[in-house]
Amino acid sequence: MRRREQAEAQPALRLSPRAESAPAAGDQRGDMGKFSRRGSMWRRLRRLFFWLMLCYVSIPVIIKLFPAIQAKLVFLNFVRVPYFIDLKRPLDQGLNHTYNFYLEPEPGFRIGVWHTVPSLLWREAQDKDGLWFESSLKSAKSVILYLHGNAGTRGGDHRVQLYKVLSSMGFHVIAFDYRGWGDSDGSPTEVGMTSDALVVHEWIKVRINKTPLYIWGHSLGTGVATNVVRRLCDRGSPPDALILESPFTNIREEAKSHPFSTCDHISCPVLILHAEDDSVVPFHLGKKLYNLASRSKSLSGHKVQFVPFDSSLSYKHKFIYRSPELPHILSNFLETSLPQM
Repeated sequence: MRRREQAEAQPALRLSPRAESAPAAGDQRGDMGKFSRRGSMWRRLRRLFFWLMLCYVSIPVIIKLFPAIQAKLVFLNFVRVPYFIDLKRPLDQGLNHTYNFYLEPEPGFRIGVWHTVPSLLWREAQDKDGLWFESSLKSAKSVILYLHGNAGTRGGDHRVQLYKVLSSMGFHVIAFDYRGWGDSDGSPTEVGMTSDALVVHEWIKVRINKTPLYIWGHSLGTGVATNVVRRLCDRGSPPDALILESPFTNIREEAKSHPFSTCDHISCPVLILHAEDDSVVPFHLGKKLYNLASRSKSLSGHKVQFVPFDSSLSYKHKFIYRSPELPHILSNFLETSLPQM
């Protein structure tokens, strides 16, 4: 009996080591799976790092070899926000006292222009034609030629809101799209943008009497503005003031590929507006431009003013128009900058 019991017990004894080894094998397979997953993750990270480094190295080389790509990245004229806007109908953007028309800097080559009259004339402006808008420039109201920055069109929302602020202050506002922007013909170049601005300036100049004419540039438009004003100063016909919103010293500092110049050879009052929380054109570049301008020999005897906007206001790169202080800042600067008669 004892032998039979031992014989019956033996299979149980043989099975027990297998039963104990099964969990151990499972643990081993689990550990191998973890190592496999970690190895796969590291391979993916190395592959991602490789492609990032390749882009980091190759993109500057490509841009250097292909200037057309560089121009596209600086001008961003292909970004047309808001989309589906009809620039022939400024009324759709809430500008019921604005007239759309076109100028030809060159034969067969058109650029789109908006003329917004002072808000006091909005009722009279209803259903008027281009001749009426042109004749309104002979009034005693000052004119601002607005040069916008990159991307978008003259119908961009932040630009439209600024036109409204300036119109409410009694200014005529002339805004246009450089060649290659909006519904204007051609492709953007530094020379072409400056040429377009000079053509619009001349168009205004021959239609006003002795009322002040100011040039306002924003972001990339500050580079166009300084180029235009330098040309006008060299001709002996400077504007009554230059207003630079979110400017830079040069795009080489701002985007490593700046096509425009600085405030050298400018001889008119200069107002610089910059928000401290501007993430597109760093605030210190506007401050540096002011320091350069205040020491410029050509600006000696002209008022140069820098107005910062605290970061707590969240005006960033394109919302300075929201400042309730802007009308006072602008009026005070222009009144104290007028030549004494």
